[in-house]
Amino acid sequence: MFDGYDSCSEDTSSSSSSDESEEEVAPLPSSLPIIKNNGQVYTYPDGKSGMATCEMCGMVGVRDAFYSKTKRFCSVSCSRSYSSNSKKASILARLQGKPPTKKAKVLQKQPLVAKLAAYAQYQATLQNQAKTKAAVPVEGFSWGNYINSNSFTAAPVTCFKHAPMGTCWGDIAEGVRVEVPNTDCSLPTKVFWIAGIVKLAGYNALLRYEGFENDSSLDFWCNICGSDIHPVGWCATSGKPLVPPRTIQHKYTNWKAFLVKRLTGAKTLPPDFSQKVSESMQYPFKTSMRVEVVDKTHLCRTRVAVVESVIGGRLRLVYEESEDKTDDFWCHMYSPLIHHIGWSRSIGHRFKRSDITKKQDGHFDAPPHLFMKVKEVDAAGEWFKEGMKLEAIDPLNLSAICVATIRKVLADGYLMIGIDGSEAADGSDWFCYHATSPSIFPVGFCEINMIELTPPRGYAKLPFKWFDYLRETDSIAAPVKLFNKEVPNHGFHVGMKLEAVDLMEPRLVCVATVTRIIHRLLRIHFDGWEDEYDQWVDCESPDLYPVGWCQLTGYQLQPPAPQSSRDSQSSSSKQKKKAKSQQYKGHKKMTSLQLKEELLDGEEYSFLQGASDQESNGSASYYIKQEP
Repeated sequence: MFDGYDSCSEDTSSSSSSDESEEEVAPLPSSLPIIKNNGQVYTYPDGKSGMATCEMCGMVGVRDAFYSKTKRFCSVSCSRSYSSNSKKASILARLQGKPPTKKAKVLQKQPLVAKLAAYAQYQATLQNQAKTKAAVPVEGFSWGNYINSNSFTAAPVTCFKHAPMGTCWGDIAEGVRVEVPNTDCSLPTKVFWIAGIVKLAGYNALLRYEGFENDSSLDFWCNICGSDIHPVGWCATSGKPLVPPRTIQHKYTNWKAFLVKRLTGAKTLPPDFSQKVSESMQYPFKTSMRVEVVDKTHLCRTRVAVVESVIGGRLRLVYEESEDKTDDFWCHMYSPLIHHIGWSRSIGHRFKRSDITKKQDGHFDAPPHLFMKVKEVDAAGEWFKEGMKLEAIDPLNLSAICVATIRKVLADGYLMIGIDGSEAADGSDWFCYHATSPSIFPVGFCEINMIELTPPRGYAKLPFKWFDYLRETDSIAAPVKLFNKEVPNHGFHVGMKLEAVDLMEPRLVCVATVTRIIHRLLRIHFDGWEDEYDQWVDCESPDLYPVGWCQLTGYQLQPPAPQSSRDSQSSSSKQKKKAKSQQYKGHKKMTSLQLKEELLDGEEYSFLQGASDQESNGSASYYIKQEP
């Protein structure tokens, strides 16, 4: 594990390049000592002689120990293999990371003065960087500064099973050591040093270089899934130099002994961590795939749309009839709003037929197995019926849970639901939820969990009482046993920071906070905006992401609203929403949303702000009143 740490020096490290290298690396001054294996010191004044890279397997070793006069191969077997394969095949073998031959492994035991850009590592690094999106900085906003200055905590990556590394994050926590670029160095080449995680916030980690002890002056934040973060031992196997930061380079005389002592028993990233990151960022949906998605102007029906782009698993869908490709809709690939072609017909859902009778060239139907599967239900016995009452999150006003009615029962457990008092005469604002959806609740859910229930518009008998309303409307409540009462051990807590989609403008991902937890239901607050914009979201929603997700995937993050924007927010709901749209410069909101805003103009509702929110992470009854 520590074989490569003898490459560390108080002042610098080595740099050399083979005759066959495709990239020149600036040589270090020849007067500087380079400490290598067994304590021996080697210098290469010309910066080139002494090292070679095998053209077959990519092995880096001492040039004099290589085979043949040209020193192009590390062993006889590599020389013969090269002669029987094309150069293309040799490069492919190198990129695939094939292990060196037995003789090549023996070369590793000799003193190595590894060059900084061995061809194999250089190519592998480029390949890895190509798979990992470059960071997308938000001008004036830094998650690290935001968390440090306010002592915030962030939801752990393990809370987000749909996000990269969400299911294989492992034991990454405070104290884990990694190898990172050393920025406290004046050398012309890129060198590395070891750092420990001081604080973890989603994908972002606050790191401190080894040797600084309690000195936080050079602490820095970085995305732990970035291409420059490596497990301990990576420099040794990759021939990269470990150089202590200039600020502390004279603190110890024997850096190797220091590292051995500090790192014995310490945890680091798994050796295949970068590979897992790359694999978890491969998405099955591809551009030009056709899907059925909710019609944002008429929620009661679906339309055909085509995948225009895929970013971090989020899909930009363009409705098939949009000639200029501006009529779009954003959602995650696991969203319950998208389905395979033919889904609507199979369950009896309304569907808008496209004027395009023939598929456009290059477009093809997305395979059904790519879509999120819903839990099978048994509708043969007691089941939901038309006219039954329930409580439901209003998809046009996600801050409200409303009195609702089942308007139609579809196949496979799907239900068409309408909000009482706000329905269009033609049912165009009905919306589809599955019977197992965490967005529908039995009668009495809000009262039991101290959430203010939004009564039907125009209902005068306040405060609203379900018993009276059911009697007045001559209706019955949907049986409690038909609802999904499963509560996963989600790991969220009140106050945790995350990145969340503004589902009213779903192309936007914003800085957000969990402000309430009711079993599996989370209330998401968008930092810098008033509570009116809060949204009720399920703990397993694919529209929630860890801190650092936007940077990792290359998606644009919307920072908290500045003070000037907060001061200018009007008391009018309509004016506030307009201000938010202008702030983010997003596309126009749904036509149906605009209609909804007009209906609700002048009539606002807010949640009861209890201090006794239930933070249940395990199975629990929805129907036991929580004591304050």
